[in-house]
Amino acid sequence: MLIHPWDAPADDAEWQRWLATHDFGQLAANGAPGEPPLVQPLHFAYDPARREAVTHLARPNPLWAALEDRPTVLLSVVDDYTFIPGPWQAADDQPPEHGVPTSFYAAVQLTCTAHVVDDPEAKAALLRRQMGHFQPEGGSAPVTAGEAPYGRLLSGIRGLRLEVRDVRAKFKYGGKRSEEVQQRVSARLAERNGPGDAAAREHQQRRLSAAAGTAEAPAS
Repeated sequence: MLIHPWDAPADDAEWQRWLATHDFGQLAANGAPGEPPLVQPLHFAYDPARREAVTHLARPNPLWAALEDRPTVLLSVVDDYTFIPGPWQAADDQPPEHGVPTSFYAAVQLTCTAHVVDDPEAKAALLRRQMGHFQPEGGSAPVTAGEAPYGRLLSGIRGLRLEVRDVRAKFKYGGKRSEEVQQRVSARLAERNGPGDAAAREHQQRRLSAAAGTAEAPAS
């Protein structure tokens, strides 16, 4: 993933905040020689303190065979995307029809070492971590190895700990353009109000505000 300086996160906190509420992605693993990569859509829970994500899959999933010899995987998350028409991006000294169309999106890619979890107690603990993330209000019975209602189901799944080795994050929201052009694009997004437009506008305004704050900060 190409990341220009104007699309890079300001710091780790920016992508970590985003990832905390964007917990569905695609896990890519190398396939057999001559075969395409395996890509598995899944929910996951990311823990920044442990620098790992946890998830689980059904035991028959073909991903397991790929992980045995090639445990390096990529967890990719993309969201808050929308299309920006060319005329919206035209510079003030350009005719609108000369503007360049583009895509806005946020993306985080985690390069990980995959650790398979098969011990029933460890699987139950992993599932409790996921449940704590996705269902903090509770309402379901605890996941406990050997106990109803979920204990007998543990044999049908395998857990997966994804140890994060590298992070690449991108917030592509027109940061290359002048503030005037970016504000114009934000106004057009508010007017169009299509799928993804509100989230894209929020990102653009947030990053504009952050850039303005940095520019106005006194020198130390």
